[in-house]
Amino acid sequence: MPKILVVGAGQSGLQLALTLREHGYDVTLMSARTPDEIRRGRVMSTQCMFGDALEIERSHKLNLWENDAVQVEGLGVSIAGPDSSRVMDWWGRLDAYGQSVDQRVKMAGWLELLEERGGKVITHGVTTADLDRLTSLYDLVVVAAGKGELVQLFDRDPERSVFTRPQRSLAIAYVHGLERRPEHPDSSAVRFNIVPGVGELFVIPAYTLSGNCEILFFEGVPGGPFDVFGDRPTPQEHLDRTLGLMQKYLPWEYDRARNVTLTDQNATLAGGYTPMVRNPIGELPSGGRVLGMADVVVANDPITGQGANNAAKCAEFYLNSILERGDKPFDEEWMTATFERYWDYAQHVTNWTNALLGPPPEHVLKLLGTAQVNDTVARRFVNGFSDPSDFQHWFMDPVKADAYLAEVS
Repeated sequence: MPKILVVGAGQSGLQLALTLREHGYDVTLMSARTPDEIRRGRVMSTQCMFGDALEIERSHKLNLWENDAVQVEGLGVSIAGPDSSRVMDWWGRLDAYGQSVDQRVKMAGWLELLEERGGKVITHGVTTADLDRLTSLYDLVVVAAGKGELVQLFDRDPERSVFTRPQRSLAIAYVHGLERRPEHPDSSAVRFNIVPGVGELFVIPAYTLSGNCEILFFEGVPGGPFDVFGDRPTPQEHLDRTLGLMQKYLPWEYDRARNVTLTDQNATLAGGYTPMVRNPIGELPSGGRVLGMADVVVANDPITGQGANNAAKCAEFYLNSILERGDKPFDEEWMTATFERYWDYAQHVTNWTNALLGPPPEHVLKLLGTAQVNDTVARRFVNGFSDPSDFQHWFMDPVKADAYLAEVS
């Protein structure tokens, strides 16, 4: 049985390691932190996993928090006008509920589960020099650490990468005490609020260390009014700025957030990164080859909420490719084919995400406007978050959009 090393303890790396152990593989995973250090640390991300990705976790018995985490039953879209009133507001129901589990909870729990299931866990930060020494000990090395030095092993793919700089500044706060949206008080939903030319605010029902909560997530156009978190404010200052922006630009969301408090003192995060597609094979100084996965090789802006979903699906694609390979060597040809198998899906996510980072074209505004009065359109848009490959058939192209609207009108 091949020996496999996975570097990185995020959604994709841990899921791959756990599912390989399910099939009896000799798996070692390297994590920069222990489970307790992860739980005590700062929030790492926003996330909302939709039906298809959650079903992958269920199939491998990795859905440890499904009975505890709030069920996300729908997704709503609001667009602000020049006077901060709403010029568009609607929501659609998901065919299968989504869930968001704080990665501090999930990754710490999965690390412990991996050891319980017989996987080896090494707690140690990994440099390129470290990895160079380790590669010869394993039949396959997969790099799933999307930040830090190791990412530089994977060159930017200029043909598949549109941007050369961050398209949004990002700011996150996990809070308790947010009231329900009055439009659907009995149903939890992700709310996607758009301020044209300024940025977006997402409100995401989630589960954290202290139970169910909400995530307030600003995406700001660089240099604009939402880009005010770069000076690393204290957690309370971060929350105060968040609420101030909501009061000024999104008063309908501020009205239900007046009494929120941070879930803990590590519940805020700010930053940004450049959306990028990288070549999947990294070459080490000694000539060894390693395979990148998930956001190491396809890093999309979080505006479409696909990071954790992509990671889960990438891990499943890679698992199936490894199982099919058997005892044959994991050579460069296999690595390239494995990534391309994932890219056949991920390209649709990338194209859709990149499109939403720009001003919406006329046909998209027409589609979103129709969704406000036509539940069929609303539900198709909302359920595309579970399978974004559907958007190519009706959302991304103006001719296809007009044909679809004629069909459902």
